[in-house]
Amino acid sequence: MFDLQLTGELLGYGFVQQMLVAGAVLGVVAGLLGPLVVTRRMAFAVHGTSELAFTGGAAALLVGVGVGYGALAGSVIAALLLGLLSRRDSDRDSVIGAILAFGLGLGVLFLALYKGRAANKFGLLTGQVVSVGSTDLWLLIGSSVAVLLVLAFIYRPLHFASVDVAVATARGVPVRTLSVVFAVLVGIATALSVQIVGALLVLSLMITPAAAAARVTASPLRASALAVVFAEVSVLGGMLLSLAPGVPVSAFVTAVSFLIYLVCRLVSRPAVRRV
Repeated sequence: MFDLQLTGELLGYGFVQQMLVAGAVLGVVAGLLGPLVVTRRMAFAVHGTSELAFTGGAAALLVGVGVGYGALAGSVIAALLLGLLSRRDSDRDSVIGAILAFGLGLGVLFLALYKGRAANKFGLLTGQVVSVGSTDLWLLIGSSVAVLLVLAFIYRPLHFASVDVAVATARGVPVRTLSVVFAVLVGIATALSVQIVGALLVLSLMITPAAAAARVTASPLRASALAVVFAEVSVLGGMLLSLAPGVPVSAFVTAVSFLIYLVCRLVSRPAVRRV
């Protein structure tokens, strides 16, 4: 149950403020990458990458290092594997499925071997408010800035290749290289998301806001702007709603993002009928 007074008191704690900053940064990254993920039909790839981020985080728990570093390493490895092994579009789903199953199996093994607090295990899957410390926050901010700088540099050719890969290839665009680079960017963003919403529900930030934006506009620029707004509302709204009940953040983040998606579908129907 939402308690305004208790929520206000909790907002005075440093770890809650760090979590909100982390969520705001993540909302920008997920919102800008999301429309390209949707255009390139990589939703399943994001889910597969999250499993390796989960595996990396579980391994980090087991050896006693920062979960953020482990999740980041696992997701980048997954992204590179996806980019290098999926040389044909027809291979993509089978490669993702194989990597997903492998990562989930290893992650479960690492968690079984981990003898620490059960809350840490649960947080990897569903997210938790106290999961981002000051060190993780700076890692998140630094990684996000790096992702956004690389995305800004490759955005135009990447969007061109995402819309029409055949024409882009004929024009000399390095489609293969861009695919690998973008997969790595998605992997980094996925690792950052795992710390907040958990490995099981990372699609709520990486896909749902972008899918909602795509329902109401065909403009890439407007879709990116709306996806950022929707992602920010989802993650920050979900965090605030989760504070007083003390339940996992992911429950509210996914609920808010799905509600936005449903509203966008309803709003887009009259436009579809007119067309």
